[in-house]
Amino acid sequence: MRVLIVGSGYVGLTTGSALAYLGHQVTLLDINEERIMRLKDGEIPIHERGLAEVIGESRQNIEFIARWEEFDSSVDIVIVAVGTPNKGNGDVDLTYVEVVAKAIGERLTADSDPVVINKSTVPIGSARRVKTIIEQEMKKRDIHKQIDVASNPEFLREGEALFDTFYPDRIVIGVESDKAKNRLINLYQPLLEQTFTPPVSVRRPEGLTLPHMITTSPTSAELIKYAANSFLAMKISFINEFAGLAELVGADINEVAKGIGQDKRIGSRFLNAGIGWGGSCFGKDTAAIMYTANQYNFEMPLVQAAIKTNYKQRESIIRKLQSELKVLRGSTIGILGLAFKPNTDDLRDAPSLDIIRGLLELGANVKVYDPIAMANCKRLYPDLIISYASSSEELFEDCHAVVLITEWEEFLHLPYSRIAERMRTKLIVDGRNVLDKEGIVRAGITYKGIGRGE
Repeated sequence: MRVLIVGSGYVGLTTGSALAYLGHQVTLLDINEERIMRLKDGEIPIHERGLAEVIGESRQNIEFIARWEEFDSSVDIVIVAVGTPNKGNGDVDLTYVEVVAKAIGERLTADSDPVVINKSTVPIGSARRVKTIIEQEMKKRDIHKQIDVASNPEFLREGEALFDTFYPDRIVIGVESDKAKNRLINLYQPLLEQTFTPPVSVRRPEGLTLPHMITTSPTSAELIKYAANSFLAMKISFINEFAGLAELVGADINEVAKGIGQDKRIGSRFLNAGIGWGGSCFGKDTAAIMYTANQYNFEMPLVQAAIKTNYKQRESIIRKLQSELKVLRGSTIGILGLAFKPNTDDLRDAPSLDIIRGLLELGANVKVYDPIAMANCKRLYPDLIISYASSSEELFEDCHAVVLITEWEEFLHLPYSRIAERMRTKLIVDGRNVLDKEGIVRAGITYKGIGRGE
């Protein structure tokens, strides 16, 4: 099939590369000419595991363009994958989506028959809004026909986006016609049947269950995305809330999570206590669904509590440091990891930034190290008065405490005896409960986790 994808961010670039790998003819459009030139030169503008390899293997099936004048109105599928930032009040800014819808409507002909897909995370009713804009623009040119606009939300984890694209749990399509349904089934047939040869860089897991195709109305599909992310956010906040109680009563939240996670009704995923969630999805999507609920004068106390609990977790790190060091002013605190999660350089709503700002306000000196995200931090936050270490071991030099923020693989195997000698005060706060507690203690370092009942 011939597919046009508008937007070359995480979703657009990942989706485009995967569809091209599956044999579809993909054109990726982004008006950011510099970004498109980099892609044409083989430079991948985002850090995503396996992406460069998959694009390299699919080069014959994907092209990159930066001008709407190159738009081919005879394509089978148009996927809208542009940004939908938060306006600051919880509402979603649909400016980019609406600009794309207008551009599509200005260029479709009487013979054009694409299915337009909203892949961006958008508020409920956005498929209808996009359809209206496209058809209004066509009517201005005396073209009177209906265009199919479907909702096809993504469920991708940054750092594992290609894995989730090739081996999804389910594919949700919100459609209003059999034509749109059949075209999307054809688009995703190789994924639904797993008939493709897996990429070397994104291997198919053993025992994989074939994904489900869930067909709904566009409105239901839009709400599914928000409900999924809100539920996962609540699950993380739930275990973090119990982690706070575990510390008070002397229990270990890791043992508690294991005990309840074996219940098939609950499941073990997203029950890892720590400093909470960040990134571009959970915070934005929970705020957006709260905004939507408020428009209907409908209360959602569970989602609201999940948000509140999450941001309290970031504050708890500073309280732990104050409890151990007493005075933070003049202390040197090392921050191990900046990205909101491993295998990405994304700093959107990263817990590290709130913790760093809190420490600076209290007069602490802050050192940081992240194997990937430091360049992004320097570029995006040049006003942060922090120092950057060149390695994880260097970070520990002269620190009064080190806080693990991002659970990069290299941080899980630190030489504790050697780094202990470099610290002024031997204290590690494990913000993800992933470090070797026994090894840290044997090295003479005080260990503080989240909900570990020390």
